[in-house]
Amino acid sequence: MNIHEYQAKSLLCTFGVPVPQGGVASTPQEARTVAQTLSGPIWVVKAQIHAGGRGKGGGVKLAKSLEEVETFAHQILGMTLITPQTGPEGRLVQKIYVETGCAIAHEFYFSLLLDRATSRLIFLASTEGGMDIEEVAHAHPEKIIKTIIDPATGFQSFHGRKLAYGLGLKGEKVRELTAFAKGIYEAVTRLDASLLEINPMVLTTEGKILALDAKMSFDDNALYRHPALEALRDVNEEDPMEREAAQNELSYIKLDGNIGCMVNGAGLAMATMDIIKLYGGDPANFLDVGGGATRERVTKAFKLILSDARVKGVLVNIFGGIMRCDIIAEGIVAAVKEVHLTIPLVVRLAGTNVELGKDIFAKSGLPILSLDDLSEAAKCIVEKVKEAA
Repeated sequence: MNIHEYQAKSLLCTFGVPVPQGGVASTPQEARTVAQTLSGPIWVVKAQIHAGGRGKGGGVKLAKSLEEVETFAHQILGMTLITPQTGPEGRLVQKIYVETGCAIAHEFYFSLLLDRATSRLIFLASTEGGMDIEEVAHAHPEKIIKTIIDPATGFQSFHGRKLAYGLGLKGEKVRELTAFAKGIYEAVTRLDASLLEINPMVLTTEGKILALDAKMSFDDNALYRHPALEALRDVNEEDPMEREAAQNELSYIKLDGNIGCMVNGAGLAMATMDIIKLYGGDPANFLDVGGGATRERVTKAFKLILSDARVKGVLVNIFGGIMRCDIIAEGIVAAVKEVHLTIPLVVRLAGTNVELGKDIFAKSGLPILSLDDLSEAAKCIVEKVKEAA
C-alpha cells in the first residue's frame, strides 16, 4: 500500500524526523487558508498523487504570494498529471499539499528499503539528490552510498556516521544526520514499511536537515497490525481492477500485454508468463486464484481478466493440488456463459480431478481448447491471438 506525501510526513513527525510545516487542501480557497497559517514569503504547492516526478509534469509550483498559492492550486487541482511514473494515462489530482518554502544549500537523496538480496534493510544515500536520481544511479552507481543494517543489532550510531561522512557532512551535521537516519529506521521497522524514500533530503542555508519530500510503501500482509495505516489508503489512486481483485481475495497485477492469465500459485503464474513471452506473446496480467479458491472466486477471476479490453486471448494453467480441477472448470464454464466469450481460450489442467475437469469442458459445448502440455498450450494461445490480430 502506498500513501500520499502529506500522510508520510505526518507519520515521520511522530518519529522525530524534521519536515517543513504544511497542510493539505482540496480547493484553491483551502490552499490559501493553509498558506496563511504558514510562515512565508515563499510557499510550495504540490500535487498529491501516488507517483514521483511531479515537478517534471507541472505538479509542483513555487508561490511568492498568497494570490499565487491560490492560482497554482486552481491550476493543479483537477488536472491529469502525467509523470514518468504514471504512464501516458496520468493521474487525476484531487488534493494538494501546501508547505512553507526553505532556502536550500544542498539536495541529497536518502532512502531505506528492503534489500531482497540480503534479506535486510539497506540505507541508500547520495549527494546527487533531486528529480534525476534514477539517471544518477544508472550512470554513476559509485555515487550511491549503501549501508546494510543487521536486524540482530538494529540501527547504530556508526551507521549514521558512515552515511553522514559519505554525504560530506561534518561537525554537528553528522549528529543531526544520525538522528535523522534513526528516525527513518524507527518509522520503517515499527510501521512495517517496505520503502521510505526522501528525495530530496535538504540541508538549508540555515543549517537544518529536512525531509523535503517523502514516499512510503507498506507491506500489505502486515496491515492487519496497523488499522490506522489502513485508514490512510486512497482507493482513488489504486487501479480499479486490482482493487476489485483484492476485495475478492485474488492476487492480481495488471500488465501491458494482451494474453490474460489465470493460474493457481505465484510461482506457476510467473512461469506461465515467462513461457508466454518465450513463444512471442505478452501477458496482460498476473493472476493467482490461490490454492483453495471456490467456484465463485474462479468465476470472478475469469470475468476480471475479460474486463480488460486489451485482452485478446486467455490462457488458464492450473495444477490441481488443494485446488481441484473440476472446481476450476465449473468456474470457467460459468464465466464463459455469462460474458459470452468471443476471444480464444486455452486451458491446461493437471492434478486432482483433472479428468472431471476435462469432462466438464467437453460437455459444455463451449469453444474451450483443453491441452495437457503447458508448452503446447502457451504456443497455441500466442498463435491464436496473432491470427486474430
